[in-house]
Amino acid sequence: MEKPTEPASIPDADRDTRGIKARAVAAVAAVGTVAAGLAVRAGADGVFAKYAGSALYTVLLCALVAFCAPRARPLVVAATALGLSWAVEFAQLTGVPAELSAHSTAARLVLGSTFNAPDLFWYAVGAAAAWTVHAGARRRA
Repeated sequence: MEKPTEPASIPDADRDTRGIKARAVAAVAAVGTVAAGLAVRAGADGVFAKYAGSALYTVLLCALVAFCAPRARPLVVAATALGLSWAVEFAQLTGVPAELSAHSTAARLVLGSTFNAPDLFWYAVGAAAAWTVHAGARRRA
């Protein structure tokens, strides 16, 4: 006769709980990143605001990737977000984002409108910052 298995002893139960917690942290990080972006936009201007916004764009993508893939390693999350950021920036060379941005504020915020090579560097800064925070948080957990 077999003993019934306790729910806490099932490995998948612990994994599901960790996934839910990781998603909650990623959601809070996304909201915090948007708030930081709005604060920078309201309190600063010029070059600082532009490039802080670029870095925060990738940080937000990191949070969204972590939300969608809560078990992904921090390096994979950061690399995916950086790749997406670069893809959006290079897409601006086609003129399609500019056309969409002319008709939609949401498209302008997500896709931008004009290619700016220095943004590529600042996206990498954002990915590195997010990777550092994500890796540190995973080590503590």
